[in-house]
Amino acid sequence: MTTTMPKRLSTLVLALALFAVPALAQSYQCVPPRALEPIKPVKPDGPARRTAIGGYTLAASWSPDHCKTRGDPASMQCSGRQGRFGFILHGLWPEAARGLYPQWCATLPLPSPELLRRNLCMTPSAQLLVHEWAKHGSCMAKTPAQYFKVSAILWNSIRWPDADMLSRRDDLTAGDLRQAFVAANPSWKAEQVGLLVSGNGWLREVRLCYSKRFRPARCGPHLFGPANTAPLKIWRGL
Repeated sequence: MTTTMPKRLSTLVLALALFAVPALAQSYQCVPPRALEPIKPVKPDGPARRTAIGGYTLAASWSPDHCKTRGDPASMQCSGRQGRFGFILHGLWPEAARGLYPQWCATLPLPSPELLRRNLCMTPSAQLLVHEWAKHGSCMAKTPAQYFKVSAILWNSIRWPDADMLSRRDDLTAGDLRQAFVAANPSWKAEQVGLLVSGNGWLREVRLCYSKRFRPARCGPHLFGPANTAPLKIWRGL
């Protein structure tokens, strides 16, 4: 069964751009490097699965937490040499209509260096961009350029709440962050905003759930994350 994005879905995504609101800056003074580090070969971490697509997830990592806990201090994302980052796009993931999500549909073609460079202020890691295309994008788009175009349209349609300001609240909950997101994006509901947190309650990612027509959709239990009443901590690093 093919999982390549049908033309009608691609058209729907492009139509969303007409209604997109400008995204609040999540990269500060971002200047992509002139030359990219050599890209390591992409090695699948699981079997290829070509299953029917039932929806999508847009995963946005909170960069200060990543750099504090597991990021490379010398990387573009964490060094500060090419700018500072708040939320960054981890990836756009197709979700399965039933069962496990599709993955690793193709590892080739590789994105060109110029295509990677154009997307580094959205996802400040060329290696991550290549990985996301191979693992997820190849199951929903014919080319890396199409996949990153769709990702950028969705990314630029979102207004991100001021997570740094929220982090200063002593009584912050997961529901507070969801409500702040909804306040900034009135077409969304709290049930459509998933969160990934660490074992001790630190924010790692916001995961936005979409239908297969790229409309906000209720997150499944595996994506929704902690209940709205759960305490939440956000690392301040901007």
